[in-house]
Amino acid sequence: MDGPHLIYFADPMCSWCYGFSPAIEEIRRAFGRGLPVRLVMGGLRPGTEEPMTLAARTEVTTHWRHVHDATGLPFDEAVLREGFVYDTDPAARAVVVVRRADPEQALTYLGRVQRAFYAEGRDVTDGDVLADLAAELGLDRDGFLAQWTAEDAGQETWRDYAISQRAGVTGFPTLVAGPNEAGAFGVVTRGYAPPDQVVAVLREWLERTAA
Repeated sequence: MDGPHLIYFADPMCSWCYGFSPAIEEIRRAFGRGLPVRLVMGGLRPGTEEPMTLAARTEVTTHWRHVHDATGLPFDEAVLREGFVYDTDPAARAVVVVRRADPEQALTYLGRVQRAFYAEGRDVTDGDVLADLAAELGLDRDGFLAQWTAEDAGQETWRDYAISQRAGVTGFPTLVAGPNEAGAFGVVTRGYAPPDQVVAVLREWLERTAA
């Protein structure tokens, strides 16, 4: 991307990213295409194969309650049923597939997957669920599934994870902005921040950049 833009490192099954979703929506409302957002999948738990233990479920739902307390967003803990495998790769790959066609729509799709998982208790490790969510946005369901199951989609998604690692991103959400006059990027937030705070920081940055 040329000109000022954001890079958003996120994961569809990261609860604090779900908590940050209103901030992303507010950024898009406030700045539109004047401040594009490049979405990079972070890779929270890709390739997980073992079902969650009771201790793991307790730990995760504790985090979810903290997010709810901070944001007021709804959570349905029933999705973490017995035997649930918390593999974040299928949902991340789905976002990458949507991103191929339309980077802006990928942000919308990311938010939809987050709501489906956290608020509606839907299993977004399931390809049929992910395809249904894509179809809600007007995408061809069969075409989406064909891409989602293809090897190159998996490779592209893992390249995203590698980009996150090389960038030194250790937690999600992470939002960076740039380039400045020296061509550098700076961190807007590591972790959750409320929408009004994030938008205020970005307005100030854009004003300095324009000056």
